Amino acid sequence: MVVCGDDGLAHRLAAELRDVYQEQVTLVVPTARRLARQPVVGRPRGAALLDRVSAAVTRAANSGGGSGANPGGEGGRGGQGPRAPFAHDAGSVRVLEATEASETVLAEAGVERAAALALVYDDDETNIRAALTARRLNPRLRLVLRLYNRRLGQHIEELLDQAAALALLGADGAEGDDPAAVDASTTVLSDADTAAPALAATAAVGTTKVIQAEGLMLRAVERDPPGPGQVADPGLFTLALLSATSSDPAGSDGSEESGERGPRLLPDEEAVAAATGRGTVVLETVSYTGPRQQAGRSMVPFALLLSRRLRWSFVGLVACVVALAVAQLCVTDTDPLRATYLTLLDLFAIDDPAVGEPAGRQILQLLSGFVGLLLLPVLLAAVLEALGTFRTNSALRRPPRGLSGHIVLLGLGKIGTRVLVRLRELRIPVVCVEEDPDARGLAVARRLRVPVVLGDVTHEGVLESAKIHRARTLLALTSIDTTNLEAALYARAVRPDLRVVLRLYDDDFATAVYRTLRAAYPRALTRSRSVSHLAAPAFAAAMWGRQILGALPVERRVLLFAAVEVAGHPRLEGRTVGEAFAAGKWRVLGRAAESSGGGAVWGLPSSYVLGAGDRVVLAATRRGLAELLGRGPAGTSSP
Repeated sequence: MVVCGDDGLAHRLAAELRDVYQEQVTLVVPTARRLARQPVVGRPRGAALLDRVSAAVTRAANSGGGSGANPGGEGGRGGQGPRAPFAHDAGSVRVLEATEASETVLAEAGVERAAALALVYDDDETNIRAALTARRLNPRLRLVLRLYNRRLGQHIEELLDQAAALALLGADGAEGDDPAAVDASTTVLSDADTAAPALAATAAVGTTKVIQAEGLMLRAVERDPPGPGQVADPGLFTLALLSATSSDPAGSDGSEESGERGPRLLPDEEAVAAATGRGTVVLETVSYTGPRQQAGRSMVPFALLLSRRLRWSFVGLVACVVALAVAQLCVTDTDPLRATYLTLLDLFAIDDPAVGEPAGRQILQLLSGFVGLLLLPVLLAAVLEALGTFRTNSALRRPPRGLSGHIVLLGLGKIGTRVLVRLRELRIPVVCVEEDPDARGLAVARRLRVPVVLGDVTHEGVLESAKIHRARTLLALTSIDTTNLEAALYARAVRPDLRVVLRLYDDDFATAVYRTLRAAYPRALTRSRSVSHLAAPAFAAAMWGRQILGALPVERRVLLFAAVEVAGHPRLEGRTVGEAFAAGKWRVLGRAAESSGGGAVWGLPSSYVLGAGDRVVLAATRRGLAELLGRGPAGTSSP
């Protein structure tokens, strides 16, 4: 396997392939002096902020609850960027330093002999250029590209797949390798799309976790621990048991190294029955959502065109016109239609003067002319106000008065924009905060009519403008760790019970932040998430030709959802659903929709026999999926 990149995703992907899939990996990264700018700028300031919180926790608790989370030593690496998780173990990872993935560099990395190549540079053009070169060097190569532009990604997939098929047939038209027998597929993924559902789910109301892909919606919820003598409700499926320390404010968030006290993914029925006192993650509903609707420009409601005061002015003028028409009817002794017509003529000053007419008629004409003078400024104000409303409708909205229970989203970059779309699909109220007036996500926020506050979140008054004191969740997704941390600390000072979800780049720093905030605010939910941590499993599985539907974070572990063809998998083909279930590794959730138009089938009975023509959706751990693919430690002997 060859991995080329310039940020933390490349390092984490290489470690995933080495540790989980037991693969030999060549990692192509820039030199230490030419690494792309990492989102850990201002790290000393963040460490100082966290030190103050740790000291406050230690003084308040008068115990060591916060001392174990003190990250003073963790934050001293300055701007050196993330640690390579294999820096001291190069037995299965070969590191090649190069500024870009040129033809010479790819040849030196062994692309001609590689099974798969992942191009995860932060720049789309760099990935496309390298993919075109790699496809020419090795038509049999399986390609995985990191692209933010979805539409361009679809065209690139078709182009590279077609180039591989033609190259395998042979340039002279003679039949060479069978393209159907060679998996030279091209998969385009976005780390933003992969991580956005998990980030949005973490911030959603009730800690609901939602995964959407290919028209499928999988929703999972965290349930509180059952009482003494009670058994956890398994729901449709019990996906995980939360860590035994989840109720301990000073306890660590469950991870791969937590042992029996950590979270247990895909437990069997006996483990669920014995899990009294532990929370669960349960698959509550599975439904078909159909194709995603494109959010169009909404019409401006009539109530927004005119202010309330202006509308009352129009009501008063209409009442005056009606009163004048009735008086005209009484004075002139004519029919109602003619009386109304004369009143309107007088109102707009286009009737003949009532010379020689009765005094009542003359007085009504003067009054009508006076009302007509009052009508002119009101009409002018209505036109100007309507034009202003249409102008501001295409601009950014401000948070409305009385807004509460919403999510404050910090940062509208690549990740923030995708998370915003997910939250709006779930119909969750959002207020965005963005410092850059040219950020790519502002156009999306304007189209979705989401309120936006422009300003630096570290400045006083910006979070107040976003109604942070009435918000339910703070979702900090800027590219700078210390900005996210400072916003979280300030928001917690305003609302101690506020749910906080942080995007932190460095794992050690994230762990220290999580433990300290959890000890300082034991009654509030705190989560720290790394985009590369959520995206790496999907990229690694795609390098083996498996498209991941989504990733579900369970504390600091990840549960993957994938669609797998049953044919060719001896642990699935010919076995019942009950026999195919491997506790702690994978579980069949249902049969995916058929290409002929058949819908997905969920809740398959345990006696259902999986056939070679079935395509199933399963939940799996990272190691379980690797083993199922025949690449894990226990699956090396599987075909």
